Amino acid sequence: MLLEDLLYKPVNSLVVQSKHSRLGAETTNGDGFGVGWYGDRATPGVFHSAEPAWNDRNLRELSAHATSGRVFAHIRASTGSAVQQTNCHPFRHGRWLWMHNGAIAGFPIVKRELTFAVDPVLYPEIQGSTDSEVLFFLALTFGLEQDPPAAVARAVAVVEETGRRRGVEHPIQMTVATTNGEVTWAFRYSSEGRSRSLFHSTDVSTLRHQYPDNAVLHDLSDDTRLVVSEPLGICKERGGKYRSPPVLSCTGGLEEMRPFAPLLPQAVG
Repeated sequence: MLLEDLLYKPVNSLVVQSKHSRLGAETTNGDGFGVGWYGDRATPGVFHSAEPAWNDRNLRELSAHATSGRVFAHIRASTGSAVQQTNCHPFRHGRWLWMHNGAIAGFPIVKRELTFAVDPVLYPEIQGSTDSEVLFFLALTFGLEQDPPAAVARAVAVVEETGRRRGVEHPIQMTVATTNGEVTWAFRYSSEGRSRSLFHSTDVSTLRHQYPDNAVLHDLSDDTRLVVSEPLGICKERGGKYRSPPVLSCTGGLEEMRPFAPLLPQAVG
């Protein structure tokens, strides 16, 4: 589908949310944005800007022409790091994309130790200064490309263990989405047990019957899934249509949900 069908056309599109988020920690998310999509190349394309999403003419132009079967999009409200392109999500490594909503609490205190926990081979690829990118490279260090749920569990455990040693009571708040272009994984967790919102759509064919006049739904294939921090307003959110799983994986119309818990790597214990 066209990127603009997700970024601009829905009633509560991501561009609308960049100015008027209803469920986010911040109402305004104007500290940059990013889009990642998969096409014919071996690696996904990415477009980042430090401009607010609502004010970027290049995003509107690009989204009206670029099509993809798998799209990641993110609007940013900085939790302290600089507003610059290298700090905008999604982050990329090979075929992998990564987005994070939330924060590593006390990041300036734990940044050095967490960064040193990243595999030295991967370290030169870190381009920005955000906690989100460090979390991505920790997950890569602990095997994201082989077992995403286990890798993210280990990365989160290292963040929590490091933070608590440094006196941080609730070290991490996160919803994370990552993909290799074939499977998308989404994670929802926080150290204090009050996680950010995360929703996903199910069964597009049923939604078509419920909303026959909604043209957007008729352009989607039956195996389409939307995973969002805030519903796009494509249809009215009613019970059973959106759920908030700890771990969700989606591929080819199939989905799996499972619990999530940090798993401290043996080398750190």
